[in-house]
Amino acid sequence: MRIVLTLLALLCIPALAATPVVVKSLALSEVAIHPQREASAQAVSLNLAKLSAELTARIDSIPVEPGQRIAKGAIIAKLECADTQIAAQRAQAALESAQARLKLAQQQLQRSRELAAKNFISPAALDAKQTDLDVAAADVKLNAASRAATRRDVGKCTLRSPYPAIVEARLAQVGELASPGTPIVQLWDTSRMQLSAQLQQADAEWLQKAQAVFVSQGNEFRVKLLRVSPAVNLAARTREARFSFGKTAPAPGSNGVLRWRDPRAYVPADYLVMRNRQLGVFILNGKTARFVPLAEAQESRPAPAVGLPDNTRLITDGRLVLQDGMAVTSR
Repeated sequence: MRIVLTLLALLCIPALAATPVVVKSLALSEVAIHPQREASAQAVSLNLAKLSAELTARIDSIPVEPGQRIAKGAIIAKLECADTQIAAQRAQAALESAQARLKLAQQQLQRSRELAAKNFISPAALDAKQTDLDVAAADVKLNAASRAATRRDVGKCTLRSPYPAIVEARLAQVGELASPGTPIVQLWDTSRMQLSAQLQQADAEWLQKAQAVFVSQGNEFRVKLLRVSPAVNLAARTREARFSFGKTAPAPGSNGVLRWRDPRAYVPADYLVMRNRQLGVFILNGKTARFVPLAEAQESRPAPAVGLPDNTRLITDGRLVLQDGMAVTSR
């Protein structure tokens, strides 16, 4: 009798082993998470310019202060330019004199042509009048250029901001004698702002597929990736990424963090199992459970679902007793 019972037990083992394990599965897209990433970042201006005098003159006024926002074309300094203005007046007078001589030369040439038609003057005398006219016309051009130059010098007596800006510093004082190249004011250009962020090399590739924001002093600014430098910082092992701002931008030099959600799907740590010293997940392949190792998986941390489509059926319940290739049935 004991032998019979033993034989019956042995016959039942294959049947029990072949019984499918009841499991529950969900699409990877339903359980996947997208961790938030951060990187240190700073708002930078493409222009930090020192505006300098372009002629020799005493500084009459500097009507801007450090930290002040100014519009494009705003006056940032005035130079005392009485001599330059006098030179411009002389150039204007010289031009008017040259124009009067040109008018006279034109009249004389016309009269000479009339006389030459009646044979009252020789062709040589007519050529001389034509030459006088050409010389007078050239003199007008020369004086017009001189007037333009002096007017340009007068314009240099007033320094204006070439763009909307923030005054970084005053580099000269009222009453000082400025010469060409003397820096007077230093400005941050606020019309050409970018964000500089230092990225880990692993994040640089995936950031191009994510939407990022810059957070500084509690304010968020939308940014758009422009480029990621191929060069690697040897000390920090990071790569610089540059972003453009939308309609609003923070002040130059603002520090903060760049935030984005990793576009890769990550499997929650609870669904990872260890098989053959490898961490991975079980997926539903028809009526069979298949173990898929995840190369970047670490214990107690979400793992990138590398190579798994979003519609992959991830076994969530019953996974702990499974082995690769076991028959399963869904509930």
